[in-house]
Amino acid sequence: MEEDNSPQKKETIYTNSKFIHPKIVEGNISSTSNISFSPDSDDYGITTGSAATAAALAAMLAIKGENLSKVDIKTPLGNLNISVKSSCKLNDSHGKASVVKMPYQDPDVTINIEVQAEVRLKDGTGVVIKGGEGVGRITKPGLQVSPGEVAINPVPREMIRSNLCNALPPGKGAEVVIEVPEGREIARKTMNPRLGIVDGISILGTTGIARSMNSKSFQKAKKCQLDVALAEGYHELVFVPGNIGEKMAHKLLDVDDDQIIQMGNLVGYMLGEAQKSNISHLIMLGHAGKLVKIAGGIFQTEHRLADGRREVITTHTGLVGGDKNLMNKVFESNTTEDMIEALDAENLTETVFNSIAQSITKRCQKRFNLKPEVIILKMDGTILNSNYNVKLASKT
Repeated sequence: MEEDNSPQKKETIYTNSKFIHPKIVEGNISSTSNISFSPDSDDYGITTGSAATAAALAAMLAIKGENLSKVDIKTPLGNLNISVKSSCKLNDSHGKASVVKMPYQDPDVTINIEVQAEVRLKDGTGVVIKGGEGVGRITKPGLQVSPGEVAINPVPREMIRSNLCNALPPGKGAEVVIEVPEGREIARKTMNPRLGIVDGISILGTTGIARSMNSKSFQKAKKCQLDVALAEGYHELVFVPGNIGEKMAHKLLDVDDDQIIQMGNLVGYMLGEAQKSNISHLIMLGHAGKLVKIAGGIFQTEHRLADGRREVITTHTGLVGGDKNLMNKVFESNTTEDMIEALDAENLTETVFNSIAQSITKRCQKRFNLKPEVIILKMDGTILNSNYNVKLASKT
């Protein structure tokens, strides 16, 4: 998860042998608290927004003849001291610098990327921020930045402006161009293409600090799909667990890309967000291994946190009349596909998965007041249940 996009709040950040309590005021980037990270800790990193800000400030200082190995930037949480990979003065009004986004313990594809900034002084006042190579461009509504603009979010923009304004010579403004050399390649591994962000990554962050496995930031990243779909006027949506479900949805249904919402493991969170929005029709479609957990009331489906697949399928096998021997076979199976094979042998697959689909619908209706149509699939795309009211795409 790249960024900490959680609501701003007071909190304690522990460092080597001290702790600090940054004072957070929404929209204020003038805190004087110092934030540091223990060299032995990998719980925290910096956001792409902080990296871009530090590179811009280092480039500004290089114009003034200061080639620093570290710069202090102000963030909504306080001051961060960030290492600078390189900086140089190109002429009396033009400087360039780069910062590497420090590693921390998280599956963040932007870790160790280089963020570059070029700063050119101009007559007048104010700071103009542009995106260069590797910084994405917004093409769809529903995000924090309007279509047509570069994908530099509001807080990073304000961080860059406020930090540079303090360093500008009197009577001068600046044009800043942020670049990420690896941005186009890395963006393919993110959700940006789904969200209509093209040509690169986003410069993100609401606090300047990235936290390891931050569930709130991951939730917000998932919710962006829903925001985009609603902004584009879609109110009939298909919720799928992930990439496999998305591919199957395209094969089975006549839907547009932006109608398909990937839930990941955050089923409950995404259904809760759907409940708040004006959705008229919801389809839940995906592999049995993920969807059957919902029938057991499991709305966070990450395997290491909760499983229950064999318990759910075994229970419904018994509910529809399967004997003890079949129930034992299902329960002792290693995979969902093995369980389905055991049911196939007794011609009970459709009956069992109709029961499971009905249970999924009831669980969603009771908890979220949503009544989705449910389509449960094998890995090869075979539909396992028949009790859905969905028109399938015509085969050509």
